[in-house]
Amino acid sequence: MSFAVSENPKLLSLTDRGLYCEVGDFYVDPWRSVDRAIITHAHSDHARWGMKHYLCSREGEGVLRRRLSPESHITSYAYGEEITLNGVRVSLHPAGHILGSAQVRMELDGEVAVVSGDYKTAADATCTPFEPIRCHSFVTECTFGLPIYRWQPDEEIFADINGWWQENQAKGRCSILMGYALGKSQRALSGLDPKQGPIIVHGAVHAMNEAYREAGITLPETRRLGELPAGFDFSQAIVLAPPSVQGSTWLRRFGEVSCAFMSGWMAVRGAKRRRAMDRGFVLSDHVDWPSLLGAIEATGAERIWATHGYTNILVRHLREQGKWAEVLSTEWEGEQDASEAGAAEQEESA
Repeated sequence: MSFAVSENPKLLSLTDRGLYCEVGDFYVDPWRSVDRAIITHAHSDHARWGMKHYLCSREGEGVLRRRLSPESHITSYAYGEEITLNGVRVSLHPAGHILGSAQVRMELDGEVAVVSGDYKTAADATCTPFEPIRCHSFVTECTFGLPIYRWQPDEEIFADINGWWQENQAKGRCSILMGYALGKSQRALSGLDPKQGPIIVHGAVHAMNEAYREAGITLPETRRLGELPAGFDFSQAIVLAPPSVQGSTWLRRFGEVSCAFMSGWMAVRGAKRRRAMDRGFVLSDHVDWPSLLGAIEATGAERIWATHGYTNILVRHLREQGKWAEVLSTEWEGEQDASEAGAAEQEESA
């Protein structure tokens, strides 16, 4: 069973395997095994194992290869490079979410559909900025699709993180900064002041850092635990790690610690308390409410499909503005609630 997501159902429809272009015979971020999958980005809810052939952006090929098996067949294309798949004109455009994240533009007989994947419109130092694409049908995330979500500029958040690190140093505490190993950790790392002290990373973060550096992204120098001498003083260090380390024996080696978590969910009162964190930093790789509405407006889309997040609220708001909007139910997860984030990380050695 499937239903149309564009005026022409052969251009884009939703099936039990995901969004499908019948004429082009490809899927976008499918959640079950298919022959040809176009992947918007390398987070595991969008880039799943078992596809016969993957297509992605050239910028994101390195991180995708690290997330999939070495035998995976991956073809990559530059942003804006047009390819034709059985008569469908396809191109990938920056989504600004993480390194290599892309929106998928499809055109058939003059009709254009765009699947945004996850995105944010504010630029940061670790990925190519979001590019609005004009289209007739637009599939948008709305992970933080509520008016209460409005992000601060990165420089203010980084100043807060560096200030928290300094406070911990003065008290002789190691700073443990938790966030997704792919994307969030590199963005935070780009804003840390390496002159303050040593920056240490968990093995999962290290693997993604290497992919970013290979892609030409400049990051401060980091060290892995295995590289440190016995008796190393962690009291002046900051450690970047995935949320899965919370409450684990892995943390015992650092002595007295102060733990913080990075997520857009930290904007909600009580989220920090639910994770039993000392600090919460509101740092998200998704659009906030004003940017979400601005991005939708910039597409000029006649049909807007909202997926993963506060879909009903966004759809109601758009309809009140006189727009055509519907909820698109998919298996994409978006940025999970802070209470579940640890389970989403791949556990790797330190």
